[in-house]
Amino acid sequence: MAEESGQERTEEATAKRRKDFREKGQVSQSKEVATAALLTMSLLLWTFYAPSFWYSMEDVFARLLRLMAEFEATPLAVVNLAWSLGGVAIKLLWPVFLLTLVVGFLSSFLQVGPLFSTKVFMPELSKFDPIKGMAKFVSKRSAVELVKSTAKIALIAFVAYKTVANEFEAALTLPLLELSQTLIFLGNTAYLVLAKTCGIMIALAAIDFAFSHYEMEQKMKMTKQEIKEEFKETEGDPQLKARVRSVQQEMARKRMMSEVPKADVIITNPTHLSIAISYQRAEMDAPKIVAKGADHLAFRIREIAKEHKIPIMENKPVARALYKQEVGDEIPEEMFTAVAEILAYVYGLKKR
Repeated sequence: MAEESGQERTEEATAKRRKDFREKGQVSQSKEVATAALLTMSLLLWTFYAPSFWYSMEDVFARLLRLMAEFEATPLAVVNLAWSLGGVAIKLLWPVFLLTLVVGFLSSFLQVGPLFSTKVFMPELSKFDPIKGMAKFVSKRSAVELVKSTAKIALIAFVAYKTVANEFEAALTLPLLELSQTLIFLGNTAYLVLAKTCGIMIALAAIDFAFSHYEMEQKMKMTKQEIKEEFKETEGDPQLKARVRSVQQEMARKRMMSEVPKADVIITNPTHLSIAISYQRAEMDAPKIVAKGADHLAFRIREIAKEHKIPIMENKPVARALYKQEVGDEIPEEMFTAVAEILAYVYGLKKR
């Protein structure tokens, strides 16, 4: 829409637009964060789990060698051996599988929060457009991803090369060492390479997360026209709302004016305010305001009162005090005496 109207997206996204993007599954999320978290936690797990793992592996190989000495290669024996080795593998590797699931879930949850959207699975015909599909390969995002992946691979390869190169002199003595010492040296070197790789991945994940957040904020920005249209959708057209309010007020005035003939007395200011009071002793606990108005509406209330021969009493303090109340309210307690005197006078007039 911004391209069609020629307007630039300069306005920050509204809460509704953010909600709409979130419902569509379009949120700021970095894949590098999940990769860095998984690699780092795997390295930490291996640091504590390696002794137990190698001890179990030694025990497995020892049992396997003893078993092979008297193993009969029958179909049933091969199947049993395969099941046995599969169970051992699951027993040894279940911490890795569990770690992968937990870290993968947490790395996504901590970035996005609780989110479930079915709109992601809804088919869109625009996704099957071959022209738009080809455009994705030459888009700005694709170029950034290509540069990022290339830089990441080059950086990790350089750090790994420098780490191995620093251990080159020590590696020359490996032929003189025992097999166990050689394995320890290789394991320590590999661990050092992985540790440095984790550091690089964490730094890249932080940069990628910040860039993803910035990119999503730019994508969600709106034009001034979009802001206006959204306001109309959520709050309604201001002109239409004003018209509706005007109609509602007019209907309320008509209902109020229809109650004036039921009043017992009209209290005035004398010209600017008019308050119609009604008191049905069997139905009301206290006198009630059935209509009120100022200026031209006050004049109209007095006209209706004259047409129906309703007494009109001038009392400025009482009129001003009652005008502050809402139509339909009973008069406040502090006004009981003043209004009672007026009603008593009116009832006296009616008797005479």
